[in-house]
Amino acid sequence: MLILLAFIIVFHITSAALLFISTIDNAWWVGDNFSTDVWRMCDRNTSVCMAITDQFREYQSIQAVQATMILSTIFCCVSFLVFILQLFRLKQGERFVLTSIIQLLSCLCVMIAASIYTDRHEELHKSMEYSIEVSEGQYGYSFVLAWIAFAFTLISGVMYLVLRKRK
Repeated sequence: MLILLAFIIVFHITSAALLFISTIDNAWWVGDNFSTDVWRMCDRNTSVCMAITDQFREYQSIQAVQATMILSTIFCCVSFLVFILQLFRLKQGERFVLTSIIQLLSCLCVMIAASIYTDRHEELHKSMEYSIEVSEGQYGYSFVLAWIAFAFTLISGVMYLVLRKRK
């Protein structure tokens, strides 16, 4: 039972780390001489970064991605704290339903963010406000980590739903 508990905790912390990295790091869309994320665009040649502001076309889509990624990260951290509290508060045989619901909300938020970015990426990178051409790029590792975090939070949310407290 202790090994299972350690695995669940490590799995949850890994999910949170993936969410933090994918939300913060600057690699949602990358090219040979640039990288962009939901916060800024960086030119690798000049080492200059430019914040993505409301002057950009499709800024509302970027804000939606920002908000849902932040919410996802918050929900994941809160569900970990709720799990620790429920670990000591639940009676034997009860399920970790509240933890599961919060973790599945985290899963839903990261799925919404990655889906919006997937759908709107062409329009997002055609804006004339970029100092360099960013439309010729590819998805970066932060975008991939967001989808992996989706899978991890989904698995852990279902795992908490099935899990019962034992001695």
